Amino acid sequence: MAKLINILGQVMLYVNNQEESLKFWTEKAGFSLISENDNGQGMKWFEVAPSKDAQTSIVLHNKELVAKFSPGVNLETPSLMFFTKDLDQLYKDFTDKDITVGEIVSMPGVRVFNFADNEENYFAVSEKK
Repeated sequence: MAKLINILGQVMLYVNNQEESLKFWTEKAGFSLISENDNGQGMKWFEVAPSKDAQTSIVLHNKELVAKFSPGVNLETPSLMFFTKDLDQLYKDFTDKDITVGEIVSMPGVRVFNFADNEENYFAVSEKK
């Protein structure tokens, strides 16, 4: 059987303040703004990714509007794991930018830490060389 789904394209992140979240992801986390969209009826969203050519992106949606127009959507924050080739440098960069970070944890074969965005949603970063 052929694999019909071959990539995770976008992750929807429902936030309370899109502009502040956009600033966090682009100015603090170092992501790129891929696109800014507005449907002309009050619904807008921002697509961000670690780089312009990343295979997967995060789309920042207004949580309140999504709840209003799509009441069945799960608005909880997804559990995301990011990868970096230099965990120590990223940890220092995040700390220098006043991003809330947890301690670096070493487990067999992997080192990881968590961080919080501007709305206190927590994500993890693992070293993958």
